[in-house]
Amino acid sequence: MKKDIGVIPAVYPMPVLMVAAYDENEKVNVMNVAWGQICGGDKIILFIGEGKKTWLNIKESKAFTVALADVDHVDVADFFGIASGNDMEDKFERTGYHAVKSDKVNAPIIDEFPLAMECELLEFLKTDHVQGVVGRIVNVKANEEVLDENGKVVPAKLKTFAYDEFQKGYNIVGEPFAKAWNAGADLMKK
Repeated sequence: MKKDIGVIPAVYPMPVLMVAAYDENEKVNVMNVAWGQICGGDKIILFIGEGKKTWLNIKESKAFTVALADVDHVDVADFFGIASGNDMEDKFERTGYHAVKSDKVNAPIIDEFPLAMECELLEFLKTDHVQGVVGRIVNVKANEEVLDENGKVVPAKLKTFAYDEFQKGYNIVGEPFAKAWNAGADLMKK
């Protein structure tokens, strides 16, 4: 029997995304965003509130990158969620991490994370109930060690983790157990 547990954001898993953008002086800022999703084959939406440092930087630069956080870098990924670029001048610098400028968009790529989507700003979404940033993914860069022999990303090699809203923690993601568009194929035959 199910039990009422109240109103909670009961979506799991939620990705842990590292959103990076330059400010007007090309200073790097990175934000941890768990509320984001792909919307169409070449678009991503990030639910970032207006006025956040990263939101302001994206507004200025018209571009951003989205990296997938990985287990090896959970401390810094979590820090990027705790610290605000509006309050901490040296937020990125204090991590000791490295950024290179994307050759596709005006945004930094953080070297330490294994995969980054390079995005150009499409629009800011603001309604009475939702605020978000929509970007077009113009390219994806991945470290060779997370690719298979055909150049495709192997999720288990990414060593990503998901945000767990239920327990306020992080859980490892990536072990395959079924094939999409195949696990339910027998039901199509009925």
